Amino acid sequence: MASKTTRTPATRRKKLEHYADAKPDQSWPRELYALLKTQNIQQLALVPDAGHAPLIKLCEADPSMTMVRLTTEEEGVALLGGAWLGGQRGVLLMQSSGVGNCINMLSLSSMCQFPLLMLITMRGDHGEFNAAQIPMGQATQTVLEAMGVIVKRADAADEVIEAVEGAMKLAYNGYRATAVLLGQKLLGAKDFRKLAQAA
Repeated sequence: MASKTTRTPATRRKKLEHYADAKPDQSWPRELYALLKTQNIQQLALVPDAGHAPLIKLCEADPSMTMVRLTTEEEGVALLGGAWLGGQRGVLLMQSSGVGNCINMLSLSSMCQFPLLMLITMRGDHGEFNAAQIPMGQATQTVLEAMGVIVKRADAADEVIEAVEGAMKLAYNGYRATAVLLGQKLLGAKDFRKLAQAA
């Protein structure tokens, strides 16, 4: 009779933090998820991003929410326009580096007058280590406003819900494009060198 071999489960590598000064156990992602639920947000269009990860995980676990991963950020503008025509509310999640991809497509929201809510995690902002992220990060708010987007900003945990709730009301009551910028003071400054040193 062959002896049974007992396999020892592989030890999982500790998940490394992408942010040099991250604030991991903040409650605002859970509060933000609850707000999205309260406001009947059913579709999330996103390009995956570490800054949005806690919110994405909560929404992924909710069967009433449809997650659509985009190949490029501007697809989300058209997708949410279609969602609105189909009777559903949605939100576009992206990083500030993806805002430049959306500029031409933002005219769709303006011309067709459908509500568009964007939550944007910032790069090129407080404590940025990657010089290539700085130009778009510094231009994000100016570029969005030039396209007629109403921009709010949250740099602290206690500012997030008020900013997003206000942006939602402007979007859905006024049929406008709105964006909330989630600053690096809130998220922590990303530093991939920390990952390299810990690997």
